[in-house]
Amino acid sequence: MSKPTPLDLIRQTALHALSAAETLLPEWLPGGTRKGREWVAPNIARGDQKAGSFGVSLDSGRWNDFADDSAHGGDLVSLLAYLNGCRQLEAAKEIDDRLRLRLFNLTAADAQQLQERRRQADQERASWSLREQQLQEEKNLAAARQASQLWKMAKPADPLHTYLLAKGVQPYLLRQLGQGRLLVPLCDDGRLVNLQIITPDGGKRFLTGGRVQGCYSPLGKFSDGCRLYVCEGWATGATLHNNTGSPVVCAMNAGNLKPVAVAMRERYGATLDLVIAGDDDRKTIGNPGKRAANQAARATDARVVFPEWPAEAPSDLSDFNDLYLLLAGQSKKSRKV
Repeated sequence: MSKPTPLDLIRQTALHALSAAETLLPEWLPGGTRKGREWVAPNIARGDQKAGSFGVSLDSGRWNDFADDSAHGGDLVSLLAYLNGCRQLEAAKEIDDRLRLRLFNLTAADAQQLQERRRQADQERASWSLREQQLQEEKNLAAARQASQLWKMAKPADPLHTYLLAKGVQPYLLRQLGQGRLLVPLCDDGRLVNLQIITPDGGKRFLTGGRVQGCYSPLGKFSDGCRLYVCEGWATGATLHNNTGSPVVCAMNAGNLKPVAVAMRERYGATLDLVIAGDDDRKTIGNPGKRAANQAARATDARVVFPEWPAEAPSDLSDFNDLYLLLAGQSKKSRKV
């Protein structure tokens, strides 16, 4: 067997790096957390202040920054090359040294043994990945059952709830548990699969193990050929629904805009007047809200709209609810003059 080529060495290094992903990624991308089978962290290559737009698969090594179309790759060698601004061969050598693999000093016999170990590792990883998928599906089902139970226990939300008053919106479909906990339903094709729980101080969380990607919170009735808005947060959706009369689906975060928009397009077809109502994250490097909205619009042949800010609008305002509250406040002030 001949000595491995540089491309072979890069591929072999990538496989070893994937096996050590949970050790390497916290070193390369500090400040991140594991979410399911993904490492989500601030993108240090462009100075992110918080996590959310940058994710790395722990199963495949694929990585992507939805706030930057050019930032993506298929393995951990390409990730390190991107973060370090170097060639993949240099990144592979750094990983080889970090993990003490000695791949770049292999003899032909060593390479043959390594190939056999890699084949066995691939089989073990495939089996393990299947089990992880089964466990996640079980968690999804458990969360859906819990969502159904909590939804039945809850009462219609109080229109005078602190959060609703702060956002200037009606409760619509929301329900409420004790201690002022609002329940926002997340659906998949009309079925309740998860809940977002909002506390009076605005704190938010989803049910543990519940699905979010591709799921949405609906407002209003859908029909063939109608105009349908897709936005991020529920309060933004309630504002859009109140001011336009059109149905809205709330994706809950920027990374979920595209999956939800694709699901709506597939379900209702080309006659649906799909409009992505994006956040304008002006204070965040790369403006992830705007990028995600534009990506969702391109993927679904939809229109996209953003808040049109008055010149004096503070730069930390980002969504249509912020704009509504700003303009409502100005309107009140003008009536007092």
